[in-house]
Amino acid sequence: MDEKTFIVTGGAGFIGSRLVKRLIADGYEVVVIDNLHTGSMSNLEDVLDEVELIKGRSKKISELKVKADGVFHMGIYSSSPMYRENPGLVSEVIEDGIAVLEYCKEVGCPLVYASTSSLYNGNPLPYREDMPIFVTDYYTEARYYLERLAELYGNMHGVRTIGLRLFSVYGENELPKGKYANMVSQFTWCLLKGEVPIIYGDGSQTRDFIYVEDVVDAFLLSMNSEKKGIFNVGTGIETSFNDVFRMIKEILGSDIEPKYVPCPIKNYVYRTRADTHKAETLLGFKAKTSLSDGIKRIVEHYKEKLA
Repeated sequence: MDEKTFIVTGGAGFIGSRLVKRLIADGYEVVVIDNLHTGSMSNLEDVLDEVELIKGRSKKISELKVKADGVFHMGIYSSSPMYRENPGLVSEVIEDGIAVLEYCKEVGCPLVYASTSSLYNGNPLPYREDMPIFVTDYYTEARYYLERLAELYGNMHGVRTIGLRLFSVYGENELPKGKYANMVSQFTWCLLKGEVPIIYGDGSQTRDFIYVEDVVDAFLLSMNSEKKGIFNVGTGIETSFNDVFRMIKEILGSDIEPKYVPCPIKNYVYRTRADTHKAETLLGFKAKTSLSDGIKRIVEHYKEKLA
């Protein structure tokens, strides 16, 4: 068994907890740092006795004595509305990011971190990693600053970093995220509860929906590669909110219809779709789970959880 140790910030979160479980299953030691903002102990309940759990912001990494073989930095406020409600989160993301990068510099280990496809807002589809980044909101400014800091630590200190620009990630264990959860989950919850979901505009807006376990694959491939830089993590397929809603409705046999309201968000992103060529070519990453299969999985999961 490999004796490697990995640190996962945000390891009690939606994606982070799935990554932690995969690392443990592979025989690695895992240290989790999480302030439980949208994470939950329940996401790790079946592996709590197998991880070292530190409650707090990601900057607590600077207090660790362990010398990790790699860091997965996912403990980053993950939704644009959070930043609109509290723009000060931008400074927290930067402070935490510097602490994580300093740790990796001192220990000499690689870093794989979560970035976002929201950075592409204002560009034509499909989104490529070499596209310009425009000033659109607080959330993307925080993530772009983190990307630039990672590049700086690579250039100045030789820290190998990979930033994964995640597209619309959905899957099990999103209940603790509440209103910040993916629309696939939110639509599912509404229909299971007999509630009417709200859709902005006419529902023709699209997202490149990617299943959470495929995203975990991308993180693991990135850590195990020798590559560095920025990579898209998506499917290359865009699906409208209306189509997603219909898929969930058909599986559940529901007759509920959504309520359409005018979009109140000035910088709302109407379409996303990843160009996946770079990740496929350099990382060997390609999403495996179809949207229909992923939706079937989470519908069954939330049927049980909300029963």
